[in-house]
Amino acid sequence: MDAHTLDLLGFDKVRTLLADYAASSLGCDLARQIEPSTDAGAIRREIALTTEMVTALGLNQAPPFGGLHDVRLVARRAQIGTMLTAEQLIEVAESLNCTGAMYRYRMRLAEHLSGIIDHLSGIEDLGTVGKSIGGCIDGRGHVLDMASRDLAAVRQKLYDLDEKVKAEIRRLLRDPELRKILSYPNATVHGDHYVLPVSVNHRHKVQGVVHRMSGTGETVFIEPASISNLSAERVQLKADEDREVKRVLRRLSSEVGRVAKPLVYALDVIAKLDLITAKARYARDFDMYPPDVNTEGRLWLRQARHPLLESLFRNDPAPEPPPSSDNQTPNTKHQIRQVVPIDVRLGIGFNLLVITGPNTGGKTVTLKTTGLLCLMAQCGMHLPAGEGSLVPVFRHILADIGDEQSLEQSLSTFSSHISRIASIFKVADDQSLILFDELGSGTDPTEGAALGRAILDQLDTVGCRAIVTTHLGDLKSYAFNNDRAENGAVEFDIETMRPTYRLHIGQFGMSNALKIARRLKLPKELLRKAHRYLKKRAGRSGELVRLQELRLEAEQAKVDALAAQHEANREKESFVRERAALDKEVTDKAALHELRANLKTGTVVTVQRFGSTGKVVKVDPKKQTVTVSVGIGQWEVPFEEIFPV
Repeated sequence: MDAHTLDLLGFDKVRTLLADYAASSLGCDLARQIEPSTDAGAIRREIALTTEMVTALGLNQAPPFGGLHDVRLVARRAQIGTMLTAEQLIEVAESLNCTGAMYRYRMRLAEHLSGIIDHLSGIEDLGTVGKSIGGCIDGRGHVLDMASRDLAAVRQKLYDLDEKVKAEIRRLLRDPELRKILSYPNATVHGDHYVLPVSVNHRHKVQGVVHRMSGTGETVFIEPASISNLSAERVQLKADEDREVKRVLRRLSSEVGRVAKPLVYALDVIAKLDLITAKARYARDFDMYPPDVNTEGRLWLRQARHPLLESLFRNDPAPEPPPSSDNQTPNTKHQIRQVVPIDVRLGIGFNLLVITGPNTGGKTVTLKTTGLLCLMAQCGMHLPAGEGSLVPVFRHILADIGDEQSLEQSLSTFSSHISRIASIFKVADDQSLILFDELGSGTDPTEGAALGRAILDQLDTVGCRAIVTTHLGDLKSYAFNNDRAENGAVEFDIETMRPTYRLHIGQFGMSNALKIARRLKLPKELLRKAHRYLKKRAGRSGELVRLQELRLEAEQAKVDALAAQHEANREKESFVRERAALDKEVTDKAALHELRANLKTGTVVTVQRFGSTGKVVKVDPKKQTVTVSVGIGQWEVPFEEIFPV
């Protein structure tokens, strides 16, 4: 996809919104890097997975992402023999336990969530390795005594030695002669050494090693000679402890190395599941629906809303209304502003849509909404639009929107637009969506209109799907002479003199300049002159208005017919899916019955009670039970709890 178009449409902000719903850094990274696909099959699979996850969340079957860390690099290092730190091993252990939780989550999922079940099918329960690490290292990264017998023995010696040192310190502090020369009556610790605070004038009265001097120089800290020998022994024991700790860490790192490959695979799968879950949470939070993806170029966004505007309005509510004059208590609740939904259609009856209307009326928002929703669909996301929206797979989505004056290239706004349009036509094809904002503006209106018509002709020749906005009146009649083009208009309320942001396909927008001028009390004589000038230049305006009325009636009839046909197609597809599901259920039941009827010793089966596999040891057809070896035990279970692997 064109990077400049993604930037113009604000697609990176949608990525950021999606990333906020991820549960882990793995899913967050995938969300920030998500790219639109051009593979229709892959897009449909992604949307289906998102739909299944929406269902799972509705059933309170959210995936257990607790303890998930991105330890893929750490696991690969362990695989080549690197010793991991205790802190790294803790994160690995938590991630290994997460794989076990995901393995059990897959077993608990409802049968109709087959896409998610298949996605998680390759994950192994590696929780036993995680528990092994957890039994050796606590949550603070401290290697426990129980990690090895030798470590426990060394630490016991260290404990006994520390007790001897403390006893000797207590004995010395009980000596009244010694207490007289101390700066204060307590021992302190310097590094791993117990020291006494001796006044500098009495330094010679205490035999031992000076470790430091106070900041004032009045106190020296001396390790008594009777403790020095014990300290030397302690240093040796600490070295032994460190050696034993490293031995434990190497052993645990080796265990991680043995499961590194399935762990890395599981983390990749779980990262993708986190992305799917983020899409589903985003869809639930903003009332989105899955689009129907096609390869025939049919685009029909029903009640579409701009995702970034909707997020902005949710976080930035409308200001409170002023207090009423009838002394009633005003409503203190903030009113959330609503995005006005629009219906956009392309590739169904026409390929080019020319939108006209007033400034700030929503023309540019229409372009950006269309482009963004198509990008979201091709990323496998649900759309902030009505159920049953149609979205084609576009090879290119190309846009020229806004004022792009280039100071670096010494280009005016008009020149920059023409340069951009020229680059777009170099790559545009019949599988492209083209979005042009304010076509023909920035230059003489007559020449701009002529250039605009030529550009529309070129879009028609390319055979792409295109939406174009313009202020130029001469372009309003383009659709009347081209069956592959249609007019659109953004609505303007003359009474309130505000845009309503609604889009009407089949109409062309009016400037309403004279009506607005009349409401603003412009002098009547001035308005009469303006009307006379307008009549002189009107030409075919009356004919165009009548033609528009006829086309508008035809457009409404077409929309009603398309809606009815689309609903019929959806009902047919639903019936086909239900029939296929029933056929599959009958087939599965028959296969299950056959499996249970032909159970033999040694057959590997899944035992529902334990959520794991086992081998058949004995079959009792009369009692309709089977003895299965699961783990270290054998269990007698009824046929009803036996399923194929």
